[in-house]
Amino acid sequence: MSSDVDNSRRRFLTAATTVVGGAGVVAVAVPFLASWNPSARAKSAGAPVEANISKLEAGQQIIVKWQGKPVWIVRRDDEALATLSKIEPELRDVMSDESIQPAYAKNEHRSIKPEYLVVVGICTHLGCSPTYRPEITADWMGGFFCPCHGSKFDFAGRVFKGVPAPTNLVIPPHKFAAENVVLIGEDGEA
Repeated sequence: MSSDVDNSRRRFLTAATTVVGGAGVVAVAVPFLASWNPSARAKSAGAPVEANISKLEAGQQIIVKWQGKPVWIVRRDDEALATLSKIEPELRDVMSDESIQPAYAKNEHRSIKPEYLVVVGICTHLGCSPTYRPEITADWMGGFFCPCHGSKFDFAGRVFKGVPAPTNLVIPPHKFAAENVVLIGEDGEA
């Protein structure tokens, strides 16, 4: 037997083994590290949502899902807007001092544009979903009614006195990304 060792072959085998081993480490590490990233579902749960309101007519409501919650976009007509100041003595939190809304929505109509209300459609009492009742009658000035325990809210989502709901409906952060597009989940005025 020869005592001569083929060093070039040994270097080749060492390099080939190192490359294959490194590829194996990468193949295992990539899925492992990728599992640390939030899922697409988790990313979308907090992502802003666009709503096209170009076909929304006065008196109508659309529902958009944001962070797993229903968000109502209501286009109020002049009659609905006129009721807001008339019913103030019947409301618990007229100026929304105890309620949750962005600073730009702390006004009589609780919105950026008086014509549009953007509100989370969950009652502040026990989390039921009120119904939109736009009709104005002698004993109902229109707004939202929670069938679970009888809480009532006006066209601005402000709660009436003497009902179980403790605060006004929540106004989510939103802005008008375009004339007919509302972006829910991002603050700002249009």
